[in-house]
Amino acid sequence: MQQPDPGPDPDGAQAIDRRSFLGAVAAAAVAPLPTAAGAGGTDAKPLGPAGVPIVVNGVEHKMDLDVRTTLLDYLREHLHLTGTKKGCDHGQCGACTVHVNGRRVNSCLTLALAHEGDEVTTIEGLGAPERLHPMQAAFVAHDGYQCGYCTPGQIMAATALLDEPCGPTDADVRECMSGNLCRCGAYANIVAAIQQVRREGGR
Repeated sequence: MQQPDPGPDPDGAQAIDRRSFLGAVAAAAVAPLPTAAGAGGTDAKPLGPAGVPIVVNGVEHKMDLDVRTTLLDYLREHLHLTGTKKGCDHGQCGACTVHVNGRRVNSCLTLALAHEGDEVTTIEGLGAPERLHPMQAAFVAHDGYQCGYCTPGQIMAATALLDEPCGPTDADVRECMSGNLCRCGAYANIVAAIQQVRREGGR
């Protein structure tokens, strides 16, 4: 049964029914974010500061990005440093681990523009085929990989571990590396590689 028109508000305001109110709320919720001046259509991007500096593998870059761009996507899609892998994209697998100012970070969980002036190191900046980092060499020696997809993140996390408080036992290492998953199950070899580098004092 149709409800009668309530008529004008006693204070002179326009009356609004529940359906109209909810429609207005829904429209506001899906309204587009503010876009860069002059941008239009589907290529428009949310405003972000231009020329934000970041140092990646010793080289300074200027970021001009959609504010929603993660550090992982910036490295892979803008700098084409694809050694850093996108696994779960939720910070649960560790495949995207990089170093930020010397500390390990899940790059899928942090926004690129939040790292103004920071120094980022990816697997490409850790070593080269002709000059492997000791941890890379140890992973090769101990077969610390199978499919290799998680390996860059494992090595970056393991390298950071060298400067972190971690006990001496294999169990301690497993705990310190628990944020990095290997679906192939190469954990025993990964731990052996890390322990070799720790014994030899590699950096």
